[in-house]
Amino acid sequence: MIAMNLATVTLITIVMAALPALSRPTLPFGVRVPAERASDPVIIAERRVYARLVVAAGVVAAALSFEVLAVVALVPVDLLLFYRAHRRVSRAKQDGRWQAGHRQGVTVDTSFRTDPVRIPWRWALPALAVLLSTAALGWSRYGGLPATLPAFGGYGVDPARRVATTMPSAFQPVFLQAAITVLTLALMLVILRARPDLDAARPRGSARRYRTYLRGIAVLSLLAAACLNLGLLISALQLWGVVEPSGGWRVATYLPLAALVVGALAWERRVGSAGHRLPALPGEEREDSGVIQRDDDRHWFLAGMVYVNRRDPALLVHARIGHTWTLNLGHPVALVIVALLVGLILLALTGVVDLPMRESAF
Repeated sequence: MIAMNLATVTLITIVMAALPALSRPTLPFGVRVPAERASDPVIIAERRVYARLVVAAGVVAAALSFEVLAVVALVPVDLLLFYRAHRRVSRAKQDGRWQAGHRQGVTVDTSFRTDPVRIPWRWALPALAVLLSTAALGWSRYGGLPATLPAFGGYGVDPARRVATTMPSAFQPVFLQAAITVLTLALMLVILRARPDLDAARPRGSARRYRTYLRGIAVLSLLAAACLNLGLLISALQLWGVVEPSGGWRVATYLPLAALVVGALAWERRVGSAGHRLPALPGEEREDSGVIQRDDDRHWFLAGMVYVNRRDPALLVHARIGHTWTLNLGHPVALVIVALLVGLILLALTGVVDLPMRESAF
């Protein structure tokens, strides 16, 4: 348990320390700044202070790794440190009037509607192949399974706990694989048609880079589904008695996820959020529309993690941190979606809805 907690603390610390680097230079800690201010001494200082505080919090959590509460509290503490840096950069921006003297605007590229980036279906084949292989193996093993099975934990099994062998309990890995595959494809259909986040100062170049970025996101997401499905296949082998559950197989379960993280980090280093690290083509180096991106900080909350704008017709917008999208909570449809999700969670917690994995340790 202590080893698992230490590994969790290390992963959380690495991810949270790298969080500022996952954002575009003009969005330090979720604050919109002009390009010439991206290297302002205040921002550089806050990056250094934030990194040191995150590492210090990680060291404290590691020292208390025998307490699960210390590990659980690490993420909220790191988020508070991020919010602290956000407030300081925002205050420096306001006090220094960084936006003064600039023309602000937005840019729109209608080709993302008339000719949207499409799902690269061939990259969905690995996830589908793993899903079908798992289903076929499960079907061939089902008739010979014992009366009870080890409790399925999503990734790995718990041999100390046993559950009755039924179709739902035996095929939990397959159900999860199917849900992951379908959900990934559905999310890609929505994200690829969401409003692009373009740079008003460089509309043509940013539109081209954003297209490349979206294609990469689609491929990476489909490969992520394949890696998740592969981890579930390894768990299924232990669940169905093909291999004996052990520490080695538990580690093997997470190897596809580790490969996914390494690949995602390499891709991030080359492409960057919204494609900002991609090189400019000839003719794009000197592109300048004479305006900067509109200062829309007033619509972003919790250090750029929550977007609320009733005048914005977009339902889904690119988040300010990393390679994620977020709902516009000022949109009526977004409120309905959130209400449905909250209602489903409450029903599950109160036991009104009996979720398929409720008996497992997932």
